[in-house]
Amino acid sequence: MTPATALIPGLDGIVRHGDAERCVEATRRIADLFLEDATRLRPEHINLFDGLLIDLVPLADLATRIDLSERLSRLVKAPRVVIGQLARDDDVAVAAPLLRRSPALDDGALIDIAQGKSQGHLLAIAERARLSPETTEVLVRRGDRDVVRRTAANDGAEFSERGYSDLINRASFDGVLTLAVGKRDDLSDEHLKRLLEGALDVVKRRLFDVVGPERQTKIRQAVAELAGTVSASVSKRNFVPAQRTILSLYEADALDEAALLGFACEHRYEEVIAALAAMTGLKLATLDRLVSGDRHDPLLILGRTIGLAWSTVQALIQLRLGPRRVPAQRELDAIRVNYARLSSSTADRVVAFWKTRH
Repeated sequence: MTPATALIPGLDGIVRHGDAERCVEATRRIADLFLEDATRLRPEHINLFDGLLIDLVPLADLATRIDLSERLSRLVKAPRVVIGQLARDDDVAVAAPLLRRSPALDDGALIDIAQGKSQGHLLAIAERARLSPETTEVLVRRGDRDVVRRTAANDGAEFSERGYSDLINRASFDGVLTLAVGKRDDLSDEHLKRLLEGALDVVKRRLFDVVGPERQTKIRQAVAELAGTVSASVSKRNFVPAQRTILSLYEADALDEAALLGFACEHRYEEVIAALAAMTGLKLATLDRLVSGDRHDPLLILGRTIGLAWSTVQALIQLRLGPRRVPAQRELDAIRVNYARLSSSTADRVVAFWKTRH
């Protein structure tokens, strides 16, 4: 008979019948027994406690689960199955202590949790002392504004090339995020240039004021380079007011397909281009050239990448043609068939090419 089973007589019956009060008491007593000698226990003993707790934890009340998560969150030698169980708890109050600091959670577990759990779970992960590039990719891709800002401001976070690209794309319509990214020590000169290219002037000035002299010099250089090429890469259209409109929508979590459709139906070209830039990560100048060209194909590719309904794509085509030209139904039917046949993977590859090409 093990010490734990001796301490909790009838443990199998408690689990089987699910008596709430007895489950809570059993969980607390087993946890206390484990924590008394946690630092001296051998792996086989830790596995024993893991096996005892795994069936009890789901039956314990919220307060007990929160307490257990908090107490286990700082242990290196911890029962890993129970740690994973608590870290995946749907209640963020239970999962957060472990997600923020448990050394027993590896990158695989963190990525798995980040891919399927709530924004509260992601926010807790973003606060860890160290974040791998693989983990930050998921946080930036799935996270809301607060999660992405917290991740960018985390000095212990590392970013892959793809992760940094996604981060900078999102910063184009988030001044606070632009400042957080711009202050990072690992920001390369090329990434800084891309960050400034998508930022409003007021954000650029604010960033210049909050960084050190070395970064200020690099900002001056990047701004000068961008100013030297702007006339060759941007049309005569003024996208600044449209960018402000899209930024406001983004901050209000209202930048979606419905907003894009509304702009298209109202023939607000600049707002449509600015919205597509935010949704795809492509530059304004690139989108302006593609959409104002002589073919509909770019709109089909952009629509498939974002996942737009045909009605929205049709409105974008009408915007491109202008209010006075209505395409024949036969022409629209042919375009619709092409859109239905276009695969997401093909569209994504073309957009990726546009990003590097332009």
